[in-house]
Amino acid sequence: MKVLVTGGAGYIGTELVTLLVNNPLVDQVIIYDNLSRPNFNLFLGLRLNNAHKIKFVKGELLDSRALKKILPGVDVVYHLAAKVTTPFANADAHAYEQVNHWGTAELVYAVEESDVKRFIYTSSTGVYGSSKMPAHEDKPPDPQTFYAASKLRGEEHVRRLIGKKDTYIMRCGNVYGYSKSMRFDAVINKFVFEANFNKRVTIQGDGNQSRTFIHIEMVARALNNLLTADLPSDVYNIVDKNLKVIDILDVLKGLIPDLEFIFINQHLRLHELNVKVNPLITDTLQIRNSRTLEEDLIDFLKKFSF
Repeated sequence: MKVLVTGGAGYIGTELVTLLVNNPLVDQVIIYDNLSRPNFNLFLGLRLNNAHKIKFVKGELLDSRALKKILPGVDVVYHLAAKVTTPFANADAHAYEQVNHWGTAELVYAVEESDVKRFIYTSSTGVYGSSKMPAHEDKPPDPQTFYAASKLRGEEHVRRLIGKKDTYIMRCGNVYGYSKSMRFDAVINKFVFEANFNKRVTIQGDGNQSRTFIHIEMVARALNNLLTADLPSDVYNIVDKNLKVIDILDVLKGLIPDLEFIFINQHLRLHELNVKVNPLITDTLQIRNSRTLEEDLIDFLKKFSF
């Protein structure tokens, strides 16, 4: 089986590629990435097992000619590439539209003309907007940032493939946890970094806003298992837990007793988003989590060099 991973050098992509190259069903993994973050960590360190299966292509999503050139023979496409900049999800609307919306459109156009059998798109639970009651897949989207709006527009293009190919739109919660291709702008990752090195964490708002989260290992495992999973083409949430920001800090405080909190604009109550865990996804893709947040953070803290 030949697999293409757009954004394969990114945070999720690095972990997914590691699993795919060790998957006996996979003969080749093509990583298509423009290295815009820039992120070269996938290419460094100890040589991966089965590294001969990997091919790297530096390219842009908006380069339709390059996309069509690499698709012949590809059986499965994972579309992870995206413009993601937390907390500036409402800045530079043009960049979000170009990459997340029109870049996805170009990829879908190319896939429509190919022999690709399965298409997997990682979207975001941010498309739901705010929701105190746990949102589920049938909740009408209400994106409230440029980033979320661009991901939803990308979804609309991907939906055209449903009925033609096995097509999955996977809305991920806030991803956290260690990867060699780290993102330290994500909520929990940022807190853990600040707590470990500064012993001081900065919080926007009063800390009572809740978000939905999932560990990077669970996301990678879910996507790897989706390679062959018997699942109807549809939209699915990949989430694990809903947490208030202050609850995350309480766990960190227990691990680092001298940790200090600094609240900025504490009078503001920021939007909340809770998302319902889908048991069909946790069971079918084998991502039921047996670890607590405290155990995840202990493991994360151990990854730092000092």
